[in-house]
Amino acid sequence: MQRLIPSWITAPNRTQTTLGLALARSTFTVLAAALLLLALCSSQQTQTMARCALNDSNNTQENVVADVVVLDADIYTMNRVQPRAQAIAISGDRILAVGSNEEISKLRGPKTVTYSAGGKLLTPGLIEGHGHFLGLGQSLQMLDLAGADSWNEIVQQVKQAADQKLPGQWIVGRGWHQEKWSTKPSPNVEGYPIHDALSAVSPQNPVLLTHASGHMSFANDYAMKLANVTGQTNNPPGGEILMLPSNDGSGNVRPTGVFRETAASLVQAAYNRSLIQQTDQQKRQQWQDAIDKATANCLKNGITSFQDAGSTIATIDRFHQLASDKKLDLRMWVMVRDSNLMMDQNLKRVRTIDHGGNFLTVRAIKRAIDGALGAHGAWLLQPYADLPSSSGLNTATIESIEETAQLALRDDFQLCVHAIGDRANQEVLNLYARIWQQHLDDAANGSVTSSDTSDLDELGKSLRWRIEHAQHLDLADIPRFAQMGVIPAMQAIHCPSDAVYVMHRLGDRRAGEGAYMWRSLIDSGSIIANGTDAPVERIDPIASLHASVSRKLKDGRVFFGDQAMTRDEALRSYTLWAAYAAFEEKSKGSLEPGKLADIVIFSQDFMTCPEDKIQQTKVLTTIVGGNIKFQNENGGLTKLED
Repeated sequence: MQRLIPSWITAPNRTQTTLGLALARSTFTVLAAALLLLALCSSQQTQTMARCALNDSNNTQENVVADVVVLDADIYTMNRVQPRAQAIAISGDRILAVGSNEEISKLRGPKTVTYSAGGKLLTPGLIEGHGHFLGLGQSLQMLDLAGADSWNEIVQQVKQAADQKLPGQWIVGRGWHQEKWSTKPSPNVEGYPIHDALSAVSPQNPVLLTHASGHMSFANDYAMKLANVTGQTNNPPGGEILMLPSNDGSGNVRPTGVFRETAASLVQAAYNRSLIQQTDQQKRQQWQDAIDKATANCLKNGITSFQDAGSTIATIDRFHQLASDKKLDLRMWVMVRDSNLMMDQNLKRVRTIDHGGNFLTVRAIKRAIDGALGAHGAWLLQPYADLPSSSGLNTATIESIEETAQLALRDDFQLCVHAIGDRANQEVLNLYARIWQQHLDDAANGSVTSSDTSDLDELGKSLRWRIEHAQHLDLADIPRFAQMGVIPAMQAIHCPSDAVYVMHRLGDRRAGEGAYMWRSLIDSGSIIANGTDAPVERIDPIASLHASVSRKLKDGRVFFGDQAMTRDEALRSYTLWAAYAAFEEKSKGSLEPGKLADIVIFSQDFMTCPEDKIQQTKVLTTIVGGNIKFQNENGGLTKLED
């Protein structure tokens, strides 16, 4: 099988990725500094020829001086040519050189700031390969339901919130998951609670509680009345209002409070109407507070770049202004998620690469073809094992996504389609192949600009279109990802988090053959862009890295461990592979001269420590563009005085 990506970006084979990688110090050369200076020559910071030392034929290594130097580190570079190192030098926002303490110390000058890492692990900055940035911030502004052990606990949380609210004020929360409760609610429908107890503790306040997956919501009676939802309300396309049949034999039904997939928009619209009462200043303050909370949450977890899985044109315009004003503290790579009409009118305008000093890129589009497995919304080839009447939900028409794909080709955007079920993934792969073949045919007859290739798979590899999640795959579709060049953006933490109900939803055979198939995808030639899908899961890359290599549940059970990644692959999935999935491997993902100085320092070496100790790892320092953006109060870099 031909590999998806060049060999220089891939991980070593499994025999080369032993836990005790030997420290390989490569010789430090003038070329290292020259590569950086060449990059700086074309940067906005060093436009003039006078500032580019490469133009001085007498330039030598001795007169190249670093702004910042970090010594005494245990560095994993993710650069196969120089996999390990001890020290790193930074000039401006770029890496000047990587090498030994002795080599890097030669780049110190009178104004160089020097730090010691105290022997701690240092890696490239981590890249969140799929999350929801604004949603993460907003989740930190509402009730956190993720830790609730039962429906009764959630009812009590809402009661406490209602006691502090004025009549009519909304109560919102996120993070509940019925499959993670210790007891099943009673009464229930399909395992979901009925709103009666919730409505009883919040009679004067509308309540809207979003499921952990983001693909379902729960509302109380007050909120449903505001949304005009009754037992006679029809299901919207791609959604379901879960109803409770009456006990009197009349055939009447009433809403339980559960709104699957697109049906949740009915209650969300009522909540949105309440926001109209806010002043523009209040809205701006609330939005900025969400951005600030999300940023701080990312930086303290070692995230230096965030691949945002879908923002509207209006939100992207606000991101653009923040980047222009130098008010983004971590790097954003944003997928556009809006109507086809809005994208048709705005894609060319919002497309940007490395805006605001490499802090904002907008060059991808997000769509969704199905829902989530936990909400019985993932679109499956066969019915659910625990709900035989359903094969899930197709939440957007094939024709609509095909129209989006044409827009992506027209304006040179990556297309990133959410697909969780095996039917959904198969449909997306088939759709990509159809659209690409049509494009090649149109290029051949001159109706569109000629393509650089006439080969379908080569076209796919050049486009780097993605499937977001790719959680449950048909066996025959696994090798198609590498063959077509489609990148699976998969969130490893979903495996142990969801495994408690995956077996119920899919049955043993389907779960074993197609759920979270990291090993099979990598062995067939794919890479994986890792992440957390925050706020679906907490933005904790350490937990996700542990899940990548262990596939271990909280109770110690292992979910089909033969599909685990190696530790080297897991770290690559959060660095170089994630960068490649965004066309950013030339500036991010590894520690090499000329690349952005995005760095994380950890409390221990999670590449070699016992597997059960990985989750004890803490982020000590996060550096973005050579600037310290987070420093743990319990450790981190120590400034050295001459």
